[in-house]
Amino acid sequence: MERTTRRREETDAADNGAFAGEAFSIETEHNKTNSSGGEEEEFKSVERIFESKEVPPWQSQLTLRAFFVSFVLSIMFTFIVMKLNLTTGLIPSLNVSAGLLGFFFIKTWTKFLSKSGLLKQPFTRQENTVIQTCVVASSGIAFSGGFGSYLFGMSEVIAKQSTEANNAQNIKNPSLVWMIGFLLVVSFLGLFSVVPLRKVMIIDFKLIYPSGTATAHLINSFHTPKGAKLAKKQVRALGKFFSFSFLWGFFQWFFTAGDDCGFVSFPTFGLKAYKNKFFFDFSATYVGVGMICPYLVNISLLLGGILSWGIMWPLIQDRKGQWYPADTKPSSLHGLQGYRIFIGIAMILGDGLYNFLKVFGRTLFGLYHQIRNKDLDTVLPVDGRSPPLNSLSYDDQRRTQLFLKDQIPTWFAIVGYITIAIISAATIPHIFHQLKWYYIVVIYIFAPTLGFCNAYGCGLTDWSLASTYGKLAIFIIGAWAGASHGGVLAGLAACGVMMNIVSTASDLMQDFKTGYLTLASPRSMFVSQVIGTAMGCVISPCVFWLFYKAFHDLGIPDSQYPAPYASIYRNISILGVEGFSALPEHCLTLCYVFFIAAAVVNAIRDVVGKERAKFIPLPMAMAIPFYIGSYFTIDMCVGSLILFVWQKINKAKADAFAPAVASGLICGDGVWTLPSSILALAGVNPPICMKFLSRGTNARVDTFLSS
Repeated sequence: MERTTRRREETDAADNGAFAGEAFSIETEHNKTNSSGGEEEEFKSVERIFESKEVPPWQSQLTLRAFFVSFVLSIMFTFIVMKLNLTTGLIPSLNVSAGLLGFFFIKTWTKFLSKSGLLKQPFTRQENTVIQTCVVASSGIAFSGGFGSYLFGMSEVIAKQSTEANNAQNIKNPSLVWMIGFLLVVSFLGLFSVVPLRKVMIIDFKLIYPSGTATAHLINSFHTPKGAKLAKKQVRALGKFFSFSFLWGFFQWFFTAGDDCGFVSFPTFGLKAYKNKFFFDFSATYVGVGMICPYLVNISLLLGGILSWGIMWPLIQDRKGQWYPADTKPSSLHGLQGYRIFIGIAMILGDGLYNFLKVFGRTLFGLYHQIRNKDLDTVLPVDGRSPPLNSLSYDDQRRTQLFLKDQIPTWFAIVGYITIAIISAATIPHIFHQLKWYYIVVIYIFAPTLGFCNAYGCGLTDWSLASTYGKLAIFIIGAWAGASHGGVLAGLAACGVMMNIVSTASDLMQDFKTGYLTLASPRSMFVSQVIGTAMGCVISPCVFWLFYKAFHDLGIPDSQYPAPYASIYRNISILGVEGFSALPEHCLTLCYVFFIAAAVVNAIRDVVGKERAKFIPLPMAMAIPFYIGSYFTIDMCVGSLILFVWQKINKAKADAFAPAVASGLICGDGVWTLPSSILALAGVNPPICMKFLSRGTNARVDTFLSS
């Protein structure tokens, strides 16, 4: 699953910012100069508010109740992410929901114990941070684990959809044992790779990490009296729409006893539009996603759907027999399917390469600028010494002091990385014999540098380029292995190794920033990330396995769960190993055009400035509907329309409660997948098929039934 990682980070900042509006207003400060010339600082400071509250030691921040709540929320969020993984591959940030529900559950528990006189430890913002970190780390494995992309792309189901590289050495079907084993040996390396640089990134370079900062403000605001009252109202709103979404999913299930049945196949704009993937499928999940994603993302998705399914594919289909054989199977890459997949890939690669070069360039320039202008008297806090505090605000002094208090020894990170790398290099070739141990060693030599670049770039721009680094590994390792030695599978496995390292590296640094701003210890952040990752390495494969066994058409185009990015990633690997021989006529030319167009549009967006860029679509978002259709973009635009109207009526209320409403819609529909999967495994099928026919087809059916 592509997940449009960069877009996910934009969503992070958007939805966290909406919740954290009050917190941002808390953390302002102004100076007053008195008549005697002295300067009096009056702080409206976060840490002044919490000054009377003692910060618990790092061991006390890691409570049993926190990890129990994290485990429960991790299962729920993994179902949500997995469903999104296997439907459209577009996943919004769930940080807000994690922080909010973690606050609600523990606050309710402590309130109950307080009334009974059994409360031994109060609920702190540090514990709230631990919960949020653990949940996001755990559910994040559902993304970096590749269940909707590279990992499922190895399967026979996806391989059969093309005639290229579908031999046995390029296929590996999912199995619970090897999936858990693979994730356990690759998911922890990224955590150790950037730990030695945490003080440089957070304190010395003062990187912003907008998503981590917004999450910290959110948690800080929850634990103020006013923020706690607002949080309770937000939780109630989330609960209402969670219930509605869950019951709506349950109601729809009764009408889906067959292909193209139920509300999910409602021909909203007519049967012709339905055939070309334009319809509203009544998905509460994507209405909620649309309320969270920025307007520009949703509009870009819709424009991409119109351009592809409304204009390009009908025109190319009219050239059947000229550009490609008329008897080509619908799933063959030598037919229309080839144009759909590879033009979409070209846009994704063009957008990804442009942003990789841009962010990498900014990373190098930022490093050069900061090192060149570094005051020689300033101590780089790599050696454990604290930088001068006399010039810092009270908040920064307090945060820096506590951040440097609990050190994570550099030797521990280095030894941990080397140990896991050795275990991984020895283990992975037994899981994927096509991926030789020396391929893995090469990846691990360069991975810390790439993990640092991703973490640093994410701190500057809030863009994580994990999927771009993964595609880079596909091309390099796949070409190195060669087509005759299982290069397609080797490339996909290498993608998984690389993605897990660079993704967890940037995620951990985001968490360190959150912990810095909430006074959570770096040690508690690291431990909670490790525990959350371990949870995810078990929970995510189990949830995927449930989908895999319950829905027998998983990964099939036009099914309930088509897993579109599994096919895209596999075809990227085929392209990297076998070259352009798989493409139909004129497809390569169109790929060049859309690759260049994606880069040019991004360049124009950067040149015209932020205000005008709001009116220029995002190429990455436009590429998503090229393969899977526009139905989910309609849902998301409905979500945007609801939010737009709500903001016009009452902007303050919309800003405060829209993320909670959206999270409720996403969570309720996502959680319904658990009972629906269990029903499917138990052989309980829906009783009714609600299907829509044209008048002529209906007349023929009536005639047939009456005869």
